[in-house]
Amino acid sequence: MSPMRILGVDPALGTTGWGVIDQQGSKLSFVVGGVVRTDSKMSMAERLKVIHEGFSEIIETYKPDVMAIEEVYVNNNARTSLKLGQARGVPIVVASLARVEVFEYTPLQIKKATVGYGRAEKDQVQHMVKTLLPTATFTTHDTADALAAAICHAHSSAMQQRYGT
Repeated sequence: MSPMRILGVDPALGTTGWGVIDQQGSKLSFVVGGVVRTDSKMSMAERLKVIHEGFSEIIETYKPDVMAIEEVYVNNNARTSLKLGQARGVPIVVASLARVEVFEYTPLQIKKATVGYGRAEKDQVQHMVKTLLPTATFTTHDTADALAAAICHAHSSAMQQRYGT
């Protein structure tokens, strides 16, 4: 059985985290991770284009089987939520066009699957990602959160296979 390659995404307009892991049975392996950054001085269209180009390259280079992306939580500021929704839509479209199946998880689901507690702090998530993927290298919470989304999917898909749900 060949490993499943999972691309995890932590969406944002300024710094979108991403991480790729391989899952072979219950074993998870870190492949690569990083961020796609946009400049706040750019227009919205230019920023979305940068995210599109970044994810097109990531998907073409690493050829994931699936993508796990964090769902948007509704912010008190409607403009902020709208901008985040637009930024989040770009990797979803890029993956869909590349025929990569997309799975969406809430922050609570991701934290629970990674740390065991849905209200975990970012430092706890980062620590558990490093524990579960000892070779992982990342310098930002954004990459750690993206890897946590990938781990969440790996755990969810393993459960579905085991229990047929």
